[in-house]
Amino acid sequence: MILEKVILGIDIGSSKICSLIAEIKDGVPHIIGMGIQPAQGIRKGTITNIEQASKSIRESVNDAKRIAGVNISQAIISISGSYTKSINSNAITNNSNKEIGIQEINRAMNTALYNADIPNNYEMLHTLPYSFKVDGGEYVDNPFGMNGARLDVSTHIIAAQKNGLENLKKAVRNAGIEVSDVVLNAYASSIAVLTNEEKELGVACIDMGASSCDIMIHYGNAMRYNYSLGVGSAHITKDIGTVLNITLTTAEELKRKHITLYDLTPEDIYSVLEIPSENKSIQLETLHGVVTSRVSETLMLIEEIIEHSGLRNNLGAGIVITGGMASMKGLAEIALNIFKGLPVRIASPKDINGSFDILDPSYSTAIGLILYGSGKYTNYELDANKKLRYSNQSKTTDSSKSYDPKDSNDLSDLKIIKDEETKVEKEKIDIKLKKNTATEKIVEWLKNLF
Repeated sequence: MILEKVILGIDIGSSKICSLIAEIKDGVPHIIGMGIQPAQGIRKGTITNIEQASKSIRESVNDAKRIAGVNISQAIISISGSYTKSINSNAITNNSNKEIGIQEINRAMNTALYNADIPNNYEMLHTLPYSFKVDGGEYVDNPFGMNGARLDVSTHIIAAQKNGLENLKKAVRNAGIEVSDVVLNAYASSIAVLTNEEKELGVACIDMGASSCDIMIHYGNAMRYNYSLGVGSAHITKDIGTVLNITLTTAEELKRKHITLYDLTPEDIYSVLEIPSENKSIQLETLHGVVTSRVSETLMLIEEIIEHSGLRNNLGAGIVITGGMASMKGLAEIALNIFKGLPVRIASPKDINGSFDILDPSYSTAIGLILYGSGKYTNYELDANKKLRYSNQSKTTDSSKSYDPKDSNDLSDLKIIKDEETKVEKEKIDIKLKKNTATEKIVEWLKNLF
């Protein structure tokens, strides 16, 4: 029986800070506290003002603690993909023991981490294996308990910028909370929304937030690729404000109250919206055109990223979309048209025990942090503390101390190979929003109307 414990997860987003407190009973989380505050001092997932960010985090955590009636001093926090890059790395280790156990798996994964070409200004956040081989044979899902003299492992490593990571931790510490672990937001969201079958078949999980869309591809029940596109729902608001010449506050209200991505009916095309605060009126058709253009362009950029990953043909389960933008009506229909040949599912986080209504897609990362803390992660992982986690134990193992091949007393049986691809890092895809951005397209379109 797993001992009861209490965990705090803090999703540090660009639009809001969401803190959840859960009590873990026999490995099952029960949400007992929640706090949400507008995010300040954060832009595109990056800390721009530590003092303001700390204030938002502190208020969010204090709200959650007040509701839960507990005092908790450490948390699992999310980090934006904008801080990170990805690297693939392999390792081959010889096994002096007859049977492959946790220690041998830990050693192989740490060797792959040691082999990885991680820049000096980055540090490892997650090391996730996507394939194993025993004695050079066929790929195996899980080598635990097998007999073998050699263990090969291929890993997907996510590394975070040291300065950005330290600023994030500092903002949390200044709020009175120590950081126990850091989890990539797209990874957390995928834990909250994907099924085991989807991960096994191959799936792209897209978390569409306020300032970014974070893409993560699972294949063979392992993370294989991730990328952060710096476009989100806040860009829709900005487009509305720019084209209609209204304030961002009014633009956000229009977006929330009147937007649907479905095709307009003949009656809606001629509908006029009055905006008393701006002393003007606009056609619903114009508003609809601004929003659908930006959403379509964003999804087309994501399609390019997925194509660039080289894994599009492995997405048997298609596309799963979550995050705040996932709540826009008609998004699935537009996505189906853009991701031709792939099924599309709009996903809310898995149902979780508690008295809070948090099944909205915008809470996927926060729920994922709680699930991660309760042991719902991949089969094996070196976490941000370089501790080996494995799913059947729901905790970090005692034998998972950081391992460095240089410290070994006997290196004669250790073969290290560098990854031939070397850095399948978030290739700087050079997908810049070209001159014909959504805003300029709409402005040109409007000119042609008159």
